[in-house]
Amino acid sequence: MPVGEAGDIATKRIPIREPMRLFEGTPFDRPPHCERCDRLESECVCPPPEPAKLDPSRHAVKLFTQKRKKGKLVTVVAGLGDAGVDLQPLLTDLKNHCGAGGTLTDGELEIQGDQLKRLEQYLKSQGFRVKVAGRK
Repeated sequence: MPVGEAGDIATKRIPIREPMRLFEGTPFDRPPHCERCDRLESECVCPPPEPAKLDPSRHAVKLFTQKRKKGKLVTVVAGLGDAGVDLQPLLTDLKNHCGAGGTLTDGELEIQGDQLKRLEQYLKSQGFRVKVAGRK
């Protein structure tokens, strides 16, 4: 090969086409827009939608006590997991009302100590239907 030809090949630039994107030109290629204000989602100023809250009187809450290690009692509030109720704020309210600690495990609220009467009264005042285990 003559020297001139090799130099020409090295300096010659071949335009490279960018590969076509899979959804180019389709509705899936466009950036997402807000459904309410029709702006780009990154530019949207709409407030977030409120979570759907269900009527508490439609749900039966079950109260019962369990014995734990060393004979400690725990009051369990069950039946709220699929009720559409925001459990963490409710747990905070129940703990403050009883003056006791508690936790949220597997969709059940656990309050330390025997708090059946207090929790029954409080949940009824909030509009829940309450069933206490062992009573009719």
